[in-house]
Amino acid sequence: MEFVLLAILILAVLGLRIVKQYEKGVVFRFGKIVGIKEPGLNWIIPYIDRLQKVDFRTITLPVPTQKIITRDNVSVDVSAVAYYKVVDPIKSIVSIENVMSAINQIAQTSIRNIVGKFQLDEILSEREQINKSIATVLDAHTEAWGVVISVVEIKDIELPEGMQRAMAKQAEAEREKRAKIIAAEGEFLSSQKLADTADIMAAHPIALQLRNLQTMAEISIEKNSTIIFPAQFMSTINEVKKFMAQENGQVNR
Repeated sequence: MEFVLLAILILAVLGLRIVKQYEKGVVFRFGKIVGIKEPGLNWIIPYIDRLQKVDFRTITLPVPTQKIITRDNVSVDVSAVAYYKVVDPIKSIVSIENVMSAINQIAQTSIRNIVGKFQLDEILSEREQINKSIATVLDAHTEAWGVVISVVEIKDIELPEGMQRAMAKQAEAEREKRAKIIAAEGEFLSSQKLADTADIMAAHPIALQLRNLQTMAEISIEKNSTIIFPAQFMSTINEVKKFMAQENGQVNR
């Protein structure tokens, strides 16, 4: 009797299995799936049942760098990273032998096919659209494996050295072009203001003389010097005084 109780106790202990919070356990009995164990302490029949755990966490899968020929015949090295998670533990075991390896291979093929349809400029400027296209293609393949592709990101795009120099020269030329356009627009606005000022002074000669006096006063202060006015300039000063007197008389009225 004691022997039987000891045997039962040993079998009970041997059949205990712990499934972690982020896992689920698929139970095989004589090679056939008979159930799924939830997280926590579980018991299976020793030597008859086999428990295979499936990780339900999001897994990061780096996609190795590969050479791709773009639509405009430029060779680029593209690397990416994919994020996926298992949503059906039975399919992930029964439908595919190695989920990670399969996703890695199909990801490389999909990236090569999709990126090859774009020109180099489109690859550099429309990376988000390309990422979505790759994720859609991968998700369609992995659905039968009980796996969902959450995100695919192109991580790095390496251009040939000659292409990098050409693009750097193009960017520099574009910056110089914008600088020249801005300078030309500034000159145009400045010339317009000067033309408007000239029209005003032509219509009001006294304004020109006042400006001359102001400029000479500024030069005198800055250089700490004395300005000698020619005789013909005195008539201008008298005209300015008359103008100011007339203005003051009109204001007093």
